[in-house]
Amino acid sequence: MYDRILVPLDGSVFSEEVVPYAAGLAGVHGTGLVLLRVVEKESERGEATSYVEKLAAGSSARGLCVVGSGDIADVILEEARRVPGTLVAMTSHGRSGLVEAILGSVALRLVRGGGAPVLVYRPTGASGHGGAPVKITSVVLPLDGTQLSEAMAPQAAELARWIDAELVVVEAISANATAGADIPAGDVMESSYVRSKAGEFATRYGVRVSWEVLHGEPAEAIAGYLEGRRDAILAMITRGRRAIESAFLGSVTSGCLRKAGVPVLMRLP
Repeated sequence: MYDRILVPLDGSVFSEEVVPYAAGLAGVHGTGLVLLRVVEKESERGEATSYVEKLAAGSSARGLCVVGSGDIADVILEEARRVPGTLVAMTSHGRSGLVEAILGSVALRLVRGGGAPVLVYRPTGASGHGGAPVKITSVVLPLDGTQLSEAMAPQAAELARWIDAELVVVEAISANATAGADIPAGDVMESSYVRSKAGEFATRYGVRVSWEVLHGEPAEAIAGYLEGRRDAILAMITRGRRAIESAFLGSVTSGCLRKAGVPVLMRLP
């Protein structure tokens, strides 16, 4: 599926926290893993190269330092496009450590401008890249009954098949979204949509599929389902209720990124 995984770093422990996930994905098929440091001045290259090469040595990766002026997102995109089949994996914020719902960040500009899914992880700041590569066993695909949410199914299924993981199709049903007053919670009708989609995806994409019905506000319910897990990736379309809305701000995707504690493979419709 991917020929290279590219991890942009800014020298902070925040940006390093996605490395174990990227290393886990790369290790399944021996995919090339590149840790990228972008600097603005040639005089900064030496120190940045030493940093990224030292970090790469502990992750079975290759360190790469690029000097580029202007928008850092453009520099990262240029490097990603240089090698077809590159997955960009990065944290939602870096050196500042500020949580800003990604609006205006490098991660958002990459998702908007890349034309391909980007793997984004919200760091905690608790530690850097230390730790063994993370083995992903589940790719979780949240659906909400719309074709837009289902549009992520091909990438989610392909990723699951590529890393020999299970595709888990979930639907979160809020308290005020009932199928009808005469249908009790837990009734088979409640699960008919997600159950049918799971069967459809298993047949269409040739991947192991299971399904779950969750209850509550979607981001909260999904975060609760994934609580304490490091072996999962979420796969989601990013959009607000209106096309002009921020791809993240106020969306379920943003809530999941903030609360679920796992990387999110995301793309625009």
